[in-house]
Amino acid sequence: MGNDAESGGLRKGNSDMGSKDHLDAGAVFVLESKGNWLHAGYHLTTSIVAPALLSLPFAFTALGWFAGILCLIVGAAVTFFSYNLISIVLERLELEGNRHLRFRDMARDVLGPRWARFTVAPIQFALCLGAVIFSILVGGQSLKFIYSIYHPNGAMKLYEFIIIFGIVMLFLSQMPSFHSLRHINLLSLIMCLVYSLCAAGGSIHAGHSKLNPEKDYSFTGSNASKVFGVFNSIAIIATTYGNGIIPEIQATLSPPVTGKMFKGLCICYTVVVSTFFSVAVSGYWAFGNGSAGNIFSNLAPAGEPSLVPNWLLFTANICIILQLFAVALVYSQPTFEVLEGKSGDASNGRFSLRNLIPRLLLRSVYVSVATLIAAMLPFFSDIVGLIGAFGCMPLDFIFPAIFYNITFKPSKRSLIFWINTLIAVIFSFVGLLACIAAIRQIVVDANSYKLFANL
Repeated sequence: MGNDAESGGLRKGNSDMGSKDHLDAGAVFVLESKGNWLHAGYHLTTSIVAPALLSLPFAFTALGWFAGILCLIVGAAVTFFSYNLISIVLERLELEGNRHLRFRDMARDVLGPRWARFTVAPIQFALCLGAVIFSILVGGQSLKFIYSIYHPNGAMKLYEFIIIFGIVMLFLSQMPSFHSLRHINLLSLIMCLVYSLCAAGGSIHAGHSKLNPEKDYSFTGSNASKVFGVFNSIAIIATTYGNGIIPEIQATLSPPVTGKMFKGLCICYTVVVSTFFSVAVSGYWAFGNGSAGNIFSNLAPAGEPSLVPNWLLFTANICIILQLFAVALVYSQPTFEVLEGKSGDASNGRFSLRNLIPRLLLRSVYVSVATLIAAMLPFFSDIVGLIGAFGCMPLDFIFPAIFYNITFKPSKRSLIFWINTLIAVIFSFVGLLACIAAIRQIVVDANSYKLFANL
C-alpha cells in the first residue's frame, strides 16, 4: 500500500502535517482523513455515550427531579452548542489555509504556543488516559459481575478480570488508525442502545417489584455534604457528556469537512437524548436516593435476590464490555498519534518493519500501564470525578466559547458573544467547585482505598 493511499493524500496548506521533507507520521497514519459524516457520528457516539451514563440516577440523588433533569437538558444543549463551535472554528481555520487535526494545534493557533503546551495538551492527555484506565476498570468489573451471577462464591479476583480485559485490549490497540475503528464504533453505538434499554426496562420492572425497597426521594446527610453532593453530581453529568477529542474526530473526515460534523453530532445526540434521559429518569424513579453509582448494582444487589432476570444482566454486561473496548480505543488515539509522530517515519509504509515494530511496542506498553493502574486502583472512579471536573469543563465548555470569540471576533453587542462569555464564566466557576467536591470525595473515601482490592 502506498503512502498516498494510506494518508488520503497530503492536505494542502495544513500546518499540522509538516513539510514534504518531514511528514508527521502520527497525522499520516493515525489521523488519516477518509471518513464521512456517518463515520463521524459513530466516533462521536462512542466518545460520549459510554457506560458512565449508568451513574446518572446516582447524580440525581443530590439534585432531585427538577435540578437533575434541568442539568441533563443544560448539559446536552451546551455541549451540542460547544462541539459545533469547535467544528466551526476548525472549518474557518481550514478556509484560511490551516487544517488542524489536533486539539493542541488548534489551541496553539488560536491561543498561542504556551497555552497549547502547558494547558490544553496536558488536560487532554490526562482526560484520555483517565478514560482508558476507567474503561479497562469497568470492563473488568463487568466481567466479574457476569462471573458472580453464575459463580457467586467464585475465587477469581477483580484484578484478574481487569488483566483479561487488558490482554484483549493489547490486540485491539494495534488497529492502525482512527478511521479503521468506524465499524467497531458502529457496533458500539448499537451496544449502548441495548444496555441502556436493559437498564431502563430493568429499572421500571424493579420499580414495580415487591422486593424493591420503598422509594425515598429526600436528601440525606449534613448541609455541607448536600452542597458538595450537588457539585459532585454536576461533575458526574458534565463528565458523562464529555468528549475532549472533537478536533481528532473531525480530522478523520475526508475534505472538505464543512457541515459533516454537524450531521455527525445530530446522530450522536439522538442517541444521547434517548439513552441519558431514559436511564436517569427510570433509575431514579425506581430507587430514589438509594440509586447506586452503577444502576445495575441496584438491579442485582450484593447478597440479595436479583430484581431482574439473569439473562437481562448478562446481556447488558456483555454489551457494556463490547462497548468499553471501543471507548478505550477511541480515547487511545490522541496518545497513539503522538507516539507514532515521535517514533514513526512517514516516508516508509505504515506496515513496514520500521513503523510496525515501534507501534507494536509503544502501544502495548501504553495499554499495559493503563491496565496495571486499573488493577491497582479499583477505586479509580473517585479519581475520574476529579479528572472529569479538571478536564471536561475546560475542554468541552470553556475553551470552545473562547476559541470562537477569538477566531471570529463577534461584536461585543452581539448575542453570540455574550452567550459564549456567559458559558465560559459560569462553567469556570462550576468547574472549580466541582474540582473541590471531587477532592473532598477522595479524602472522605481514602480510608477505604486498598491496592488490588476485590471491589
